[in-house]
Amino acid sequence: MKAKVTVVMPAYNAALTLEKTYNDIPHDLVDDIILVDDCSSDDTSEIARRLGIHVIRHEKNTGYGGNQKTCYTAALERGADIIAMIHADYQYDPKALPLALEIINNAEAEIAYGSRMMNIDSAKRGLMPLYKRFGNVFLTGFTNIMLGLKLTDAATGYIVHTRNVLETLPFHLNNDGYWFDEQTISQSACFGFRMKEFPILTRYEDESSSISFRKCIFYGLGTMQAMILGRLSMWNLYHSPLFRPRKQIPRAATNTNS
Repeated sequence: MKAKVTVVMPAYNAALTLEKTYNDIPHDLVDDIILVDDCSSDDTSEIARRLGIHVIRHEKNTGYGGNQKTCYTAALERGADIIAMIHADYQYDPKALPLALEIINNAEAEIAYGSRMMNIDSAKRGLMPLYKRFGNVFLTGFTNIMLGLKLTDAATGYIVHTRNVLETLPFHLNNDGYWFDEQTISQSACFGFRMKEFPILTRYEDESSSISFRKCIFYGLGTMQAMILGRLSMWNLYHSPLFRPRKQIPRAATNTNS
C-alpha cells in the first residue's frame, strides 16, 4: 500500500511567496497539503484556500514552534505516513522533495534533513548572511559533538519525518519558538531514530522570512541547551517528559477552516 505523503506549510504573512512555493511542490508525489496560518495580517489564508490547500488559521500568533505543533498534529490526524515540512516563504526549495522521499522510501533513515551547507558555495550564492553561515557551522558542530551525529546543517527548516517518529516525539512539549526543530533533533537522537541529509539550494530573498541577529543569539543559546539536555538524557542524568516517548497524539486547540 502506497504511503500517504503530506506536506505541511507553517506560514506567517506569506502572501507574496505562497503561490510560487506551492507551484514548485512536486504534486505527483504529494497526497495532501496543510497550511497553518499563524494569525497573518495579510491574505495568506485566502490565497491558500484558492489554491485548494487545507487551511488551519490560528486566532492568535503562537510562534514558529507553536505553528509546527498544529502542522504535525493535523497531518497525523489526517492519516499521513510521511510528513514533509516546507516553509511557505520560499526559502527552502520544494523541488528537492523527491530526494527526501527517496531516503524515506528506501528505508535509509526515518528523518531526512535538507542541508544548505553540504555545498558551502551554494550557501554563499544563495546570499546566506556571513554571520548565519558561521553560526550554523558552530551550532552544527556542537550538535554533532553532543549527540554523536554527523549533520552538516542542524539549523535547517526543511525536515521530513515518518509517522512513527512524530507519534513518538513529545513535540507538543517543545518550545513554541525557533529552537523547536533543534529540540526534535535532540529527542530523535535520544530515541535512536536514523537521520540522513539531502542537499538543497540556499535561497535568501527579500520576501523570505529571516530572524534578526539578536534573535539568532537567543536561538543559538536555546539550541545549545537542547543539545546539552539531550546528551544528559542519553547518560540518564536528566529526566524530563521532553525525553520520554509519548503515548498518544494531542489534539490541537485551533480553529480549522477548509
